[in-house]
Amino acid sequence: MSATEELEQYAVKYATAAIKLDGQGSRGMAITNYQRAVEVLLQLCTLYPNAPQNRFYMERAESYRKRIKELQTGQMQQEQIERTSLAQFEQLVLTEKPNVRWEDIADLKDAKRALQESIIYPVRRPDLFPLGWPRGILLFGPPGCGKTLLAAAVATEVNAAFYCIDAASIMSKWLGESERNVAQLFKTARAASENGQPSIIFIDEIDSLIGVRIQEIGGEIRTRNQFLKEMDSIFDKNKSTNVYVIGATNKPWVLDDPFIRRFQKRVFVPLPDFDARLEMFKIYAQNLKPAPDINFEELAKATEGYSGSDIRDLFQSVQIRVAREFFEANNPNDRQAKPRIMTMQDFYVSVEERKPSVSPEILTHYERWFEAFKAL
Repeated sequence: MSATEELEQYAVKYATAAIKLDGQGSRGMAITNYQRAVEVLLQLCTLYPNAPQNRFYMERAESYRKRIKELQTGQMQQEQIERTSLAQFEQLVLTEKPNVRWEDIADLKDAKRALQESIIYPVRRPDLFPLGWPRGILLFGPPGCGKTLLAAAVATEVNAAFYCIDAASIMSKWLGESERNVAQLFKTARAASENGQPSIIFIDEIDSLIGVRIQEIGGEIRTRNQFLKEMDSIFDKNKSTNVYVIGATNKPWVLDDPFIRRFQKRVFVPLPDFDARLEMFKIYAQNLKPAPDINFEELAKATEGYSGSDIRDLFQSVQIRVAREFFEANNPNDRQAKPRIMTMQDFYVSVEERKPSVSPEILTHYERWFEAFKAL
């Protein structure tokens, strides 16, 4: 075989590989092989300047150079798209978990037990769960009852990477490429898990993502399908991944059936009962200055039907009243002046002025759905 024939074979080999890789979308490898083909073709022209095939070699080399330039431009555009997508994703997701522990959450024994059994125990002793463990947990109930706090607390307990996002933001038409956001979310969580850290994806208002719709546009369908695919990927029985999805919703009855079964634990987070309300009053009072004769038990009885956020707002209302009186009676620049302490009368007035935010009718809907779909 002559030197010319040998070089021609190398050029054909590199060009064939480049075209195949190009068709497969492997830009980097395709560029490398196109460049090698060009080098061999130019070498042929240099070694044999008078050869009749030189015109053909130069034409081939020029076409490969043109394709290299196109691929490099496309690669830069793709990298820019990926950087933009990552920036959008980082704006969507809160990765710094709040400093919340179990003892900061009043009552909610059933929800705490479900999270312990699904996340804390398997993380600490995976060998005790040969059949696997739940990786999808749905928390539902009235707003302001501690669903987000529960997710943050369990993340703190196992020192998990915490990804907090509301589904409405994922579905935002302004961002576009919603399915890419979903894929990036799970990819990031899996990467943390593979490095030895449990990952918890907390999706608030999950009904915005997986609720039943009469009409759906293409982007919504793709996003829902992507979410379904990602959920199924973390349930793979052949993988002992510690990636968990905790969904929270105030409207569980709008969830689509195929998604409901992906959440093996479905837990009702109800309004606080008397003991829980009493505990909340004591927790909130720790950082304030209530009068020593305040009867928290009486206040707990008076706030039947109040949510956790209602009780927090009640304290805030009393705090504002005391601060208002202080500013009206004192020079605000006088650092020696102090506001008066909170009294029982302050709380009586606030209870009278602030009614529960959750109606009895809506509670009936929660109880009915819980009876139909509960999974503790």
